Amino acid sequence: MAMGEDIKKKSDDAWKESVEKEKKAIDAAGLEGPEVTFGLFISGLFMEALIALGEAENPLTKKKEVDPVHAKFIIDTLDMLKDKTKNNLTKDEESSLDAILYDLRMIFVSRASKK
Repeated sequence: MAMGEDIKKKSDDAWKESVEKEKKAIDAAGLEGPEVTFGLFISGLFMEALIALGEAENPLTKKKEVDPVHAKFIIDTLDMLKDKTKNNLTKDEESSLDAILYDLRMIFVSRASKK
């Protein structure tokens, strides 16, 4: 085994051990959360964009605030995810992502036209 491969293997093994310790600590503390899924991830980004578009209340300020720069960033991020995950999503995941992008773009455009 070459020197670089040996270092990589030790690094991979150390990472795996660290992850296992973390999992055991989470299980012991009863901190199990929801299963991480692509749908849950894009739903979180959708909610963040709705907050930035002023469609939902900001949970920190308890106010509806509009931040078009942040909203555009989230929409662009979702669009990038769509490109990067092309042909690697289930039909449901792809449909959800398309619907979220459509809805956010329509809200964004309607907000921009009100100015």
